[in-house]
Amino acid sequence: MTKLGAVFVPQWEPERLRGVARAADEAGLEELWLWEDCFFESGVASAAAALAWTERLRVVVGLLPVPLRNVAVTAMEAANLERMFPGRSMLGLGHGVQDWMGQAGARAESPVTLMREYATALRALLGGEKVTVSGRYVNLDGVELVWKPAGAPPLLVGASGPRSLRLCGEVGDVVILSGGTTPEGTARARALVEEGRAAAGRTDPVTLAVYLIAATGDDHQERLRRAHATWGMTEPVGDVTVGGDAAAIAAGLRRWADAGADTIVLQPTEDEPSPEDFVRFVATELRPLVS
Repeated sequence: MTKLGAVFVPQWEPERLRGVARAADEAGLEELWLWEDCFFESGVASAAAALAWTERLRVVVGLLPVPLRNVAVTAMEAANLERMFPGRSMLGLGHGVQDWMGQAGARAESPVTLMREYATALRALLGGEKVTVSGRYVNLDGVELVWKPAGAPPLLVGASGPRSLRLCGEVGDVVILSGGTTPEGTARARALVEEGRAAAGRTDPVTLAVYLIAATGDDHQERLRRAHATWGMTEPVGDVTVGGDAAAIAAGLRRWADAGADTIVLQPTEDEPSPEDFVRFVATELRPLVS
């Protein structure tokens, strides 16, 4: 069954998160996704707050820009969240938007090398190992978590280029595709991810998650067109967004599910009139129609 999530977009004020998270939890939404976009909101702080405000909701940060964070810190934060809220949190790793990384003085010359070193070290740390490594970017000397998670949470990674997608398949458990990915692009990404897993000798399954801009309501077409323009997407609106009532959106989602998406994360438009109603819509009206 295709899993559904919804995004609390960072263009909304942080103080709005509490109401949205509680609405999602009460409605039975499977996953609420957060972004650490520069320079809006912190992913880990937001995730911890959302988890504390809710009882059942899984909260996913997709993604953390790894150039901004030492891997030991990310391991501590992921372990703490897992111990405090078992099975309810996941942190994803991404290259970060390179212009933003340059603004923060953290731009890596080789994002692919950084991601490989970072993901490998993070998996080992969350697996309870004592890690010593001397790499191009990641350097640890006998680092071991004191408060280890009872079970290491899945490792999420996200990217868009062919080399990065193969790497995601090599090192990740969940691979995240950016908004603007068409069904055809989803199928191509799935193939590249599987190439990476085969090259690494991995036989365990991988989950493919994709962001998809969505809108409902009488003005959904206008809002989707504005979102399409805001994000500078070049594909036709209908190939990168879904809109309408629950039946229309469910029918649209099948294109991405058939292309290989295991999780579809619905991204509301920035001018969504009620984020609370949006997460309720996904959980109570759309979920029953998506199998």
